[in-house]
Amino acid sequence: MSKVPLTVRGAERLREELKRLKSEDRPRIIKAIAEARAHGDLSENAEYHAAREQQSFIEGRIKDLEAKLGDAEIIDVTQIHAKGKVVFGATVLLADEDSGEQSTYQIVGEDEADIKAGRISVNSPIARALIGKQLGDVATVKTPGGERQFEIVEVRYE
Repeated sequence: MSKVPLTVRGAERLREELKRLKSEDRPRIIKAIAEARAHGDLSENAEYHAAREQQSFIEGRIKDLEAKLGDAEIIDVTQIHAKGKVVFGATVLLADEDSGEQSTYQIVGEDEADIKAGRISVNSPIARALIGKQLGDVATVKTPGGERQFEIVEVRYE
């Protein structure tokens, strides 16, 4: 299986979630199942069925996180010497050629993407248009409303 890129911060967030699921959520749900079992007939015990369903979700998420972390290629963007080139993990300040409006995005892995926080997936159309470009270059992005041009105003590696 191919490695999936992940920033150091993104990997840390996934590790924290995994730790919480294993050390807090899993024991809590096991206790809830034990309490529900103590109520007797399991066939009509809604608390038991809800707790088992939640346990299934938690165990699935744990497996998912372990697989993602196992397949991750953790990239520390502060150690990359890209010399102004847009690479995975870079934070890019863009200016829309038409409106002049500026926006900042960090290019991250699929599991880290959060557009409201300014983190876009490396597989998004904007990121694909930016990767490999340099400070001062203009990137053309195909959007549903047509092509848009963005000038790369600043590239940071933080």
